[in-house]
Amino acid sequence: MEDKPIVLVPAPWKLKGTIYMISFWAQASKLPDFAYSPLEAESDFSDPAQSGEHLGGISQFQIIRYTESPVGPYDELIVCPGFFKYQTEENGQVKTKRNARITRIYVSQKYTCWNGRKNWNIPKHLARFEFNDLLDGSTTVKVYPHDTTGDLAETQASESPFFQATIQPLKWAPSFPLSLNFLKYIGIDASLVQPPLPTGDGSQQELPGTEHWCKVSPGQKARKACIAWVDMSQKSEKEVPRAGYENFWPGLGRWQLGLKMEDAEIEFGEPIYWNHSQAKL
Repeated sequence: MEDKPIVLVPAPWKLKGTIYMISFWAQASKLPDFAYSPLEAESDFSDPAQSGEHLGGISQFQIIRYTESPVGPYDELIVCPGFFKYQTEENGQVKTKRNARITRIYVSQKYTCWNGRKNWNIPKHLARFEFNDLLDGSTTVKVYPHDTTGDLAETQASESPFFQATIQPLKWAPSFPLSLNFLKYIGIDASLVQPPLPTGDGSQQELPGTEHWCKVSPGQKARKACIAWVDMSQKSEKEVPRAGYENFWPGLGRWQLGLKMEDAEIEFGEPIYWNHSQAKL
């Protein structure tokens, strides 16, 4: 499949896979530099004056191993550091709103990279993923990005991981069904609102830009979810972590509670677009 040309696969998408999820609380502050890929960091996408102020709140890292998707299997790392403020014009009135936003995300193949950017303004970049299932039931993951080597065409993966973690499901805790759709019933709008993306010089033409804002409501559910310990340490005997953030995120402790959702059903629905000029920031 890697030799086939990239084509548009429009929304909605229905996917299946295993989700590893770590939730945490982010403070409303200037985000760390690594919250954005270098391409988006140098564009309006990361500029509060153009794309909205960071408000913090409930945040997540997600590692997903998609076994089925409209563009084939792939792996994904999501960095979603909470909510952002933005304004839209509706019926002649300017309204201030807040929604979650993915600021950085890596995927393992070009087809989802291109389509994720084009369909929903999701700032995907390529990376090499390394998974190991250990005898004690834990799983280790390392993510080696294409966009941190200084190569503007992002042709090769870095030799050092951007992210690494070990996920250990709790053996004594029973599994349970889980649907994140319940959030809307407790007053939390889990929709993503994404600003326009810059165009990148991807070696596989996988980095298109966009000119509109986009809102999309993802869905995730699984019949079998379980609680897990997640080791967020970025230390390694052979590899040097990013300076200053031993546990990946500023202020985040090494050990975090997370979730593993097996054979999950994931949906990325129809996007809602509006022109950049309609966003009053």
